[in-house]
Amino acid sequence: MRRHPTAPPAVGWIARTLEEAGFETWAVGGAVRDVLVGIPSVDWDLATRARPRDVRRLFRRTVPIGVRHGTVGVLARDGTLYEVTTFRRDVETFGRHATVEFADTVREDLSRRDFTINAIAWHPLRDELFDPFGGVEDLESGVLRTVGEARQRLAEDYLRVLRALRFAGRFSLEIDPATWRALQEATSRLDVLSRERVREELLKVLGADPAPERALRLYRASGVLAAVLPELDRMAEVGLPEGPPGLDAWSYGVELAAILPPTRPLLRLAALLQGVGIPDGGGEAAEARDAPEPLSPGSADPTAETRARWRTRRAVHRAAGLLLRRRFSNADVERVTSLLAAGPAPPSAEAGGAALRRWLSRVGAERLRDVARLWVARARVLARRGHGDPRDVVAAWRALRRELDRRPPLTVGDLALGGKDLIRMGMKPGPHFGRVLEGLLERVLDDPRLNDAETLAGLVREEWQGRSDVRGEGRG
Repeated sequence: MRRHPTAPPAVGWIARTLEEAGFETWAVGGAVRDVLVGIPSVDWDLATRARPRDVRRLFRRTVPIGVRHGTVGVLARDGTLYEVTTFRRDVETFGRHATVEFADTVREDLSRRDFTINAIAWHPLRDELFDPFGGVEDLESGVLRTVGEARQRLAEDYLRVLRALRFAGRFSLEIDPATWRALQEATSRLDVLSRERVREELLKVLGADPAPERALRLYRASGVLAAVLPELDRMAEVGLPEGPPGLDAWSYGVELAAILPPTRPLLRLAALLQGVGIPDGGGEAAEARDAPEPLSPGSADPTAETRARWRTRRAVHRAAGLLLRRRFSNADVERVTSLLAAGPAPPSAEAGGAALRRWLSRVGAERLRDVARLWVARARVLARRGHGDPRDVVAAWRALRRELDRRPPLTVGDLALGGKDLIRMGMKPGPHFGRVLEGLLERVLDDPRLNDAETLAGLVREEWQGRSDVRGEGRG
C-alpha cells in the first residue's frame, strides 16, 4: 500500500493558496483512500478551516455547490472542479442526514465520517498523513470498521449500511464483527432511505467495482437484499430452469454480472435480473400455476419453449415494476427490459432467415451486441459446471450477423411504403394504419424481396382494403 499519495498539481495549488492565507487545508475522502490502495483517482476533495466566503474571495473561478453546508467548487485552469469544504462537525442526526456546523480542526471533521478508511487526511504540501482513527492500519489489515461506536454511526445515516457493503466488496475487506452486527440490526430501518439513494448505491456497485460479486453476496448475507430488493432475494430460493442442479437464480445472476464489464452497469443489472421471471417455487407445476397467458384448449402440459416464453414475459413485467419503484428513469427501464425481452438464450443458428429476422425485429438490431454479451456470460457460467455448449452462442451470433449484413427491413420504418402512401391510395388515416403496416412488415420479414413500393401497394389492395379490422379507409 502506498504511504505517500500523489495528486494532480491543482490540489497543491488550492492547498497552497489557502495555507498562505492562513487557513489549514487537507485533502480528504475517497481519493486519499483510493490512492493509498493503489487506485488512481481524479475526484479530489479538500477540507479547510476557511469559510465559504474566504474560499470565494481567494479564487477567481468558483461555483457555489453547497455554500450553506460549507462547500465551494474551485475551477482549476484545466476546467476540473475541486470541492473545497469547511471543516464541519455534526450537531444533530436523523438517520438520513445531519445538521452540521463549521469546525476549526481537521480532527473534528474526520471524526464525523463513516468508516476509518474514509477518515484519513493528507497534507499535499507537507506530504503528511493524519490518521487519528487507524484507517491506514485497517486498510493494511483488510478490515472495515466504523469511526466510533458502530450502532450510533450507522444510525446517523442508514445509507452507511449500503456503503459498508460497497466498500467491503470493492476493497476486499472483512467487516469488523461489531460493525457487522450493527449493520444487520439496521436493515429494518432502511425504509427511511429514499428510493433514489438505494438505486444510486446499487449502481455504484455495478458501475465501479470490477468484481461486484463480493458486495452483492454481502447484500444478501446481511439481510439488506431482503429489505431493499425483496424480488431479488426471492431468486435465491428458486432453481434455474434447464440449468445445472444446485444453481439458484440469484447466484446465477451474480455470476453473470461479474463477467460483464463495469463500464456497462445497466447490462450488469439486466444480468442480475435474468431469473426474476422464474415463478416462486420453480418447477413445471409453478410455471403452469403462474402462467401469464391461458393454456391452449386441451393443452395441460406446456412445452419447454412455452414455459421459457412465459418466464421472459414475467421477467420483463417484474423487472419494469422493480426498476420503476426504485426510481430508475424510463430510458433505463426500457434499456434493461429490452435486454430481458430477448430471452436468456440465443435463437438456433439453424432457425432460418425468417426466424432470425423476426428475432432481430423483436429485439432490435441495436441491442444485438449487448444481448450477445449476456449470452457469452451465460455460456461461461454454465460451462464452468459442464453444462451447455458455448459453440451454440458463437454460431447464433454469426448467423445473426450474416443476416444483418444483408440489411433486411426489420421495422415498419424500413418499409418501402408508409402512411403517406396509404393516404395517396385513398385510405383515411387512423389506428388501422398501424395494423396494415405491421401486416406488411410480417410479409417482408418472411421475404425481404417484397419490400418495394409497388409490391407492397399491391398487397394492401389485395389483403387490407375493405377488411373489417381496418375500418376507416375509403377507396379513392
